[in-house]
Amino acid sequence: MLEFVGDRFNQILFSSWQHMSLVVQCLILATVLSVAIAALVYRSGALTSLANSVSAVGLTIPSFALIGLLIAPFGFGVTPAVIVVTFFATLPILRNAVVGLTGIDKGVVESARGIGMSRVRTLVQVELPMAWPVILAGIRVSAQMVMGIAAITAYSLGPGLGGFIFSGLSRLGGANAVESVVTGVVAVIILALILDLLLVGLGRITTPRGIRV
Repeated sequence: MLEFVGDRFNQILFSSWQHMSLVVQCLILATVLSVAIAALVYRSGALTSLANSVSAVGLTIPSFALIGLLIAPFGFGVTPAVIVVTFFATLPILRNAVVGLTGIDKGVVESARGIGMSRVRTLVQVELPMAWPVILAGIRVSAQMVMGIAAITAYSLGPGLGGFIFSGLSRLGGANAVESVVTGVVAVIILALILDLLLVGLGRITTPRGIRV
């Protein structure tokens, strides 16, 4: 195992960088999309229910099936990987964004409006900062989930550590097959832990002190 890792250390580092980059970029895109959608629907009970239903139904779609469907229109490579990871990353964040915004005390919102703040300014300066801890919790859940899904996108020749896993599985019983699978799995777990620690630090930096207290 040590010999396998030593011989391919640079390749493992490069694949790890690709994997982390794919997940982080898709998480950022998913967060922007989720917060924007939540800001549009959270004031309507019907739209809020619809958003929650879409989130619940979307999580039941097998990632393999979605990747297979995307190969036909988009081919192999980065594009289907980005679409799949972003899609699954959006679902938990959207649900938490809606929950966070709808859970804000109406009195706080009315007070902000009462001192002359516009609806948009109230959303940006009052509601989103108060909902941020809940949204960030959704981002952390999403990050752990899509870290594994990003490995599955190797099925469509997407970037990342999934190549080690699929390569090993395709030749089980052959030389270094188990080592290849273990390397991919362990590296994904390590990246997931690192990303979660980074998100915890981000939460400490970006959460207003009054809310933390």
